[in-house]
Amino acid sequence: MKAILGKKIGMTQIFTPEGALIPVTAIEAGPCYVTQVKTNDNDGYEAVQVGFGAVKPVRVNKPMQGHFDKAGVAAARYLREFRVDDAAEFTTGQTIAADVFEAGDKVDVTGTSKGKGFAGTIKRYGAHRGPMSHGSKHKRKTGSLGAAGPSRVFKGHHSPGRKGNAKTTVQNLEVVKVDVENNLILVKGAVPGAKKSLVVLQTSVKSK
Repeated sequence: MKAILGKKIGMTQIFTPEGALIPVTAIEAGPCYVTQVKTNDNDGYEAVQVGFGAVKPVRVNKPMQGHFDKAGVAAARYLREFRVDDAAEFTTGQTIAADVFEAGDKVDVTGTSKGKGFAGTIKRYGAHRGPMSHGSKHKRKTGSLGAAGPSRVFKGHHSPGRKGNAKTTVQNLEVVKVDVENNLILVKGAVPGAKKSLVVLQTSVKSK
């Protein structure tokens, strides 16, 4: 499995040699550094811990600074762990750059969706509204919460609440272009999150 951390730059568009326009999202992918390698013998599973993003040393506590010093890398703002089949292929301090992916690869992109605040059922879920005729008291109301038999509201019922600001994954997106010199990966379509937010690119589970 291939994976990398990145920062969402924004959306733009490029043209194919045939003249077709493709909307893409630019992602500043890496460079990332391997901060820890976990093996079955030591940890009970195979995984690689990766750091991304520069941070001032004063903003890192002493235990984490010792963790980075042991790995021989600079302090990172973000740390994420990826399960791999064979962690022995990685070494502590190794650099993972944008060239880990190439054009045509299929990836799953995970980020935190934009927060929309507190919203009603219509805006939050696109639920059916009530009668819009004159005199109706239920134009945008929630409606029935269920039958009288269970005497409770089932989990997952569409109710007003916080919209967005949640971990979101968009699957099976195509990598259109990789710019190794500028650490950029162009992915076809939109990815979750605001500009400058953290995103995670992984090999698509549907392509395995």
